[in-house]
Amino acid sequence: MRIAVLGSGMVGTTIATKLVALGHEVMMGSRTADNETAAEWVASAGSSASQGTFADAAAHGELLFNCTAGAGSLEALEMAGAENLAGKTLVDVSNPLDFSQGMPPRLFVCSTDSLAEQIQRGFPDTRVVQALNTINHEVMVEPSRVPGEHDVFVCGNDAAAKREVVGFVESFGWPPGSIHDLGDISAARGMEAYLLLWLRLRGTLGTGHFNIEVVR
Repeated sequence: MRIAVLGSGMVGTTIATKLVALGHEVMMGSRTADNETAAEWVASAGSSASQGTFADAAAHGELLFNCTAGAGSLEALEMAGAENLAGKTLVDVSNPLDFSQGMPPRLFVCSTDSLAEQIQRGFPDTRVVQALNTINHEVMVEPSRVPGEHDVFVCGNDAAAKREVVGFVESFGWPPGSIHDLGDISAARGMEAYLLLWLRLRGTLGTGHFNIEVVR
């Protein structure tokens, strides 16, 4: 499958590398076509990897992952072009983190709205599904880094798009019973707000290799 990964940070390169390993043709999108980090990734990832602008990648991808920093996600998607996103599933892995006041970061939107909802409103013809944003980038694609059973969440307005994304999450190694559909895109308010707790746990534990399990 042709997949676009928007963003060349740790999350983007980790997910893009996993997708290539699974046999997909992946284009990494950045603000500029000659992004050095993206070029390094292409050189290491092999012939199924390529790079371009956000618009190049969005046009390439049959499915897209938004791995941009949350503060720049809407701008990056505007650069990608609504026409290139229309009708496609967009896996939103971003979070609305505000680092302007230092660490730990705050959320620039919460409670009554979410970044994922803003993305869905801004691109109504795109099928936005939030997933994987509550865990460390390495755990996203290798859940066995955390021992035992633990869980991951998805939400979105389009049931078919969520099923498609769940299939990708399973291909990353997540057991079906560990993937919880929280409902429509407004559930992103809770998923994004969890980052406030996640960041505190990260500081206390000294590692990002942890997760939560829903026990019932």
